[in-house]
Amino acid sequence: MFATGANGGPNASGHTAIFDSRTGIWTSGPDFPSGLDIADGPAALLPNGNVLVETSPGIFKKGAKFFEWDGFSLSAVPGPAPAKNESSYIGNMLVLPTGQILWTDLNGNAYIYSSSGSPNPAWAPRIQSGPAVTNISRGNTYRIAGFNFNGFSQGAAYGDDAQAATNYPLVRITNHGTGHVFYARTHDHSTMAVASPELASTRYDVPAGMEVGLADLVVVANGIASAPITVNVQ
Repeated sequence: MFATGANGGPNASGHTAIFDSRTGIWTSGPDFPSGLDIADGPAALLPNGNVLVETSPGIFKKGAKFFEWDGFSLSAVPGPAPAKNESSYIGNMLVLPTGQILWTDLNGNAYIYSSSGSPNPAWAPRIQSGPAVTNISRGNTYRIAGFNFNGFSQGAAYGDDAQAATNYPLVRITNHGTGHVFYARTHDHSTMAVASPELASTRYDVPAGMEVGLADLVVVANGIASAPITVNVQ
């Protein structure tokens, strides 16, 4: 776990800390440069394992700057244009099903951040094996089961003022012929546990108006997709 906080005084660097859940030990993390800190602000776990954070030059001060933490060090990354005139507490983040990060502020602005790299295959949801082709009908509800359906994190965090967790399964269906993408509403999850080794399941509603024919179906959690299974939409 990567924890960020405020600084010790004017122009002091904001401190961070790292908690190892395997050992139960805290260690000091890298300081933010140039008097930056996150007294109040968002962060999101990227599919590549890095953490995107938004900082400010002191509590509630304007001039937000963004960094990626890779588990060892902080690297500055470009921020959305409005953030340079805002403080970190104005921003919020959400992990999208594509793996990109949606950043919004309290002024109605919305930007998308795309990271490099790719997720570790072990982090992806894994659909329980089944028939080579599964027939599904539009407007009907089906159960799907597998592992890692809630991912290994809640995805994004802010603090006490906002919540944007994505530790639940989405179902995405992509038509082979057109490439069009449809999302099936999921509900009745068997568990919301993060990093659970147990078999999990959810139910999904096939959109009544989606295209028929062969399609790829994947389960997505925290922007990371499973390997596809082939379905025949009828």
